[in-house]
Parts: sequence; structure tokens; C-alpha cells
Amino acid sequence: MSHEIGAGELAKDQIKIPPGHFLSRVPLIGLGVGLAAAVLAYATAGGPREFAFSWLLAVLFCLSLALGGMWFVLIHYATQAGWGIVVRRLGENVMATMPLFALLFAPILLLMGDVFPWIHEQAEGHNAVLAGKAAFLNTSFFVARAVIYFVVWSAIALFFARASRRQDTTRDAATSVTLKRLAGPAIIVLALTQTFASIDWVMSLSPEWYSTMFGVYWFAGCFVSFFAFLTLLVMGLKRWGLMTDVVGVEHYHDLGKMIFAFTVFWAYIGFSQYFLIWYGNIPEETVFFRNRLIGAWSGVSMLLAVGHFIVPFFFLMPRTVKRNAKLLTAGAAWILFMHLVDVFWLIMPTVRPIVTRVHLIHLSDFFAVIAVAALFKGLLFRLLSGAPLVPVGDPRLPESLSFENM
Repeated sequence: MSHEIGAGELAKDQIKIPPGHFLSRVPLIGLGVGLAAAVLAYATAGGPREFAFSWLLAVLFCLSLALGGMWFVLIHYATQAGWGIVVRRLGENVMATMPLFALLFAPILLLMGDVFPWIHEQAEGHNAVLAGKAAFLNTSFFVARAVIYFVVWSAIALFFARASRRQDTTRDAATSVTLKRLAGPAIIVLALTQTFASIDWVMSLSPEWYSTMFGVYWFAGCFVSFFAFLTLLVMGLKRWGLMTDVVGVEHYHDLGKMIFAFTVFWAYIGFSQYFLIWYGNIPEETVFFRNRLIGAWSGVSMLLAVGHFIVPFFFLMPRTVKRNAKLLTAGAAWILFMHLVDVFWLIMPTVRPIVTRVHLIHLSDFFAVIAVAALFKGLLFRLLSGAPLVPVGDPRLPESLSFENM
């Protein structure tokens, strides 16, 4: 085992974005680009309905990263893992952007009549299946649940992030003990709320469809995409001269292992869901996959199978890839892109069924993703600039700094 490095030995210019650094200007750039792209998304959409779907795609894609960050932080505390303490603060800042998504979700609630088909079908009263779901799928309860989700997620995220920052100053080991005790109950709350949110915002786009595995499928996508994003964030910070002596090859290796493991988990859940519905052959279940296995959507489905599993599975399997910064960065970028394709595949067949390849993607989708991603990145770097990039008050930080894979 190598010599343990203490938090006091870390150079301040390595663990905090200094004033005047280019990254300190990212928040303002993100705000400007985000607002401009949002205007272009609305201008290039074919109407409020097209804009609402493009905005839903962008919000859910970036929100999944914040939710994945929350899972990482809570599980890290609950399991008392040591390897990831050096990157845990990055995860805390990613999840602390949650209040932004509460604001960005407002246009979807305002345009929900253009997005969720069950609103009009229930009003017409001709669908017996939806009539049986009216106690859950109704406008007032739907909006109330959305408010509850964001309040709960924001409360958990901000509580853990602020407690960790306070520990930088107090150096109180009791803070870690308290957060460990609270992490377990918080995981249960997060699991329940995220599952119901995925039902509300994705499954109810096909309101007659049901699947008992979809919540786990959504979790898998959130988790693997977060690790891909975390890897890119770490590599980006190191490229700008930050955390160079903090995160090394051993940490790359573990980030690569997490991406690899949850790529397999995502594929396992996705195939299991499809296989159970395929051999059950119940019309209410098969409609979801039928709409994605015909026309141009069949190509997207094949792209997911190959690009989100087969390619990264063989690419990330070798140890050398996971310990090589450039190769791991390439793999992480590919996984993040494929997660965007996955969210696109989940949402867009509702508004663009059986379309040709020419009209599969609209310009409004492109601008909406840029808008939300820019605003998300801007707030993230505002948070990153406000405190050390690593939890310097955590008593187990030296263990993480000296971590080695066996």
C-alpha cells in the first residue's frame, strides 16, 4: 500500500477553481447559451406539442444525471465505500442542481394537455382501461405528485450537499456518521419517488401500457449515465489543471468498472422486460414495443441493443481500457450519447409514430437538449466554484487518495 496522502497535503489550486479561471465563467456562458437555445427550440418546433415533447426529452435526460448523482452519493454513504470519496463532492454538486429541474419542468406541466394522451381520452370517457386508472391518472394528482417529487429530491440533495460542505470547515467525523444513518431511509424514499416519477412522465405517455420492471429500467439508465458523466467531468477538470494529483489511474479503473457493470445491468433489465412481454403476448403490454419495432423506430431499437450494450460491453471489458484516460473518456462519452438515444426512444414514438428516418429527429430536439444541458452545466459549475472539489473534511479522504485496486 502506498503512503497515505492527507487532505492538508493537497494543493489548493488543485482542489478549488481559482478566481479568474476559465471554468469560473462557465455559469454565465451556460445561462446565455441556455436561454438562447430555449428560444430557438420553441421557434423551430412545429407548435406547442412538438416543443413540449422536445423539452420533456431534454429535461428527463439531464434530470437522470442528477438522479444518478443522488443514487451515487446515498449509496456511497450507506455502504461506506472508500474509493469514491475523492469524486463524491462532484456527485453532490450534480444532485444539488435538482431545484433547477423543478423550474425547468414547469413548461411541461403547463403544456401537459399536449403531451399526455390520457388527459383527453379520459375527458372523452370512451376508454374503459383509462377509466379504471382515473384515481391515479388525473391532472390535479399528477401535478401534486410532480411537486412532491421535486420537493423531496431537492430536500435530500441539498441536505446532504450542505452537510458535506459544512464538514470541510468543522472537520467533524460525526457528520459522516449522521449522513450514513440517514442514507438508508433516503434511498428508500428516492427509490419510491423515482419509480412513480418514471411511471408518470414516461409510462403514462402510453397510458394503457404497464410494466412492473420499468422503474428499475429507468434507475439503470440514470445510474450508468451518471458514471459516464462523472468520468467526463473528472477528465475535463484534470484537463483544465484541477484534481491532477487527486484522481489517478486507480480511480479511473473503478469508474470504468461501474460503467461496465451498469451497462450490463441496464441491458439485463431491458431484455428481461422485453422478453417477459414478448412471450406473455398481452395486447396492453405489447403495444409499447410494437410501436418501437416498426418503421424507422426499429432502427433506433437495434441501435440501442448494439450501441448501448454490445459495443460498450466488449470495449470496456479489458483492464487496460479502464485504466487509460483517453479510452475511458471515449467510452464514457459514447455511453452518455446512447443514454440520450434511450430517452429519445422512450419518449418520441408517442408524438412521431411509424415515421420515416428523415423526420425522426426535429431541430427543436437539438436546441432543447442544448438549452437544458447548458443551464444544467452552468449551475453545476457555479456550485463547483463555491467549495473545494473534494470533501476535505471527510476523515476517510486519505484512504481514498491512496486507494489501489487489488
